[in-house]
Amino acid sequence: MKAEELRAKSIEELQTFVSETSKALFAQRMKNQAGKLDDTNSISSLRHDIARAKTIIAEKQKGTK
Repeated sequence: MKAEELRAKSIEELQTFVSETSKALFAQRMKNQAGKLDDTNSISSLRHDIARAKTIIAEKQKGTK
């Protein structure tokens, strides 16, 4: 998800997004360990999405942007 899309969301929506994405990341990691994950790049992209969302949450809490 792009940063512009995340910035349009409220802090509560972003926290929900982080929670859901973290659960999806855990599931992807388990599939990877079991050897059933075809697209290993999805783990990296989920980690980046979580980091983007957490950064935007911190910006909004500080009042930046």
